[in-house]
Amino acid sequence: MKVRVKICCISSPEEARLAISYGASAIGLVSAMPSGPGPIPEELITEIAASIPPGVSSFLLTSKQDARSIIEQQRRTHVNTLQLVDTVPVETYRDLRRELPGIALVQVVHVTGDQAIGEARRVAPHVNGILLDSGDPSLAAKELGGTGRTHDWKISRRIREEVEVPIFLAGGLRAENVADAIRRVGPYAVDVCSGVRTNGRLDEEKLTQFFCRVESVDYS
Repeated sequence: MKVRVKICCISSPEEARLAISYGASAIGLVSAMPSGPGPIPEELITEIAASIPPGVSSFLLTSKQDARSIIEQQRRTHVNTLQLVDTVPVETYRDLRRELPGIALVQVVHVTGDQAIGEARRVAPHVNGILLDSGDPSLAAKELGGTGRTHDWKISRRIREEVEVPIFLAGGLRAENVADAIRRVGPYAVDVCSGVRTNGRLDEEKLTQFFCRVESVDYS
């Protein structure tokens, strides 16, 4: 099965159109974060989400952890997917399912060690997908994504083998390493931000190279 591509840190409708024209099946829109690149105002997130055509997923990256705040944020922005970049209580998943039927939930698990395997097992029954990233929520200023670092793909592979929901692989991906990452982890999708940008802007040459490398992987 062909690996899908999610382009994150989208900052305008023009960037969204460009990413989609290259083959992105999902667009990441970053709301307020304690650290990291790409946050944009909710009004702009709403505008971009409205411009995304059917068949392409609009991901709202949210660091909020209580259900009510997340629900209100989705209702303001009208995205079709919530990417929860920090841990949330099990009750939050239940409330989101009840109040936001039809909205997909993707939980980020930051792969800092083997404990990520247990965390992925814990959240998998409650979400539509898990995104494996390279942040560190234990820091005083939480790293919740956008680090540009890779993590231990052997752990990511184990998670992919042990859970029954789709796995998105993020963290330091670029044209030079994405094919190897796909072969070693076998994800449902890859997620890239800085790896296709120059000076913070989407770079068409890097997009071309990235998608070519993804498409070069032999899936047989």
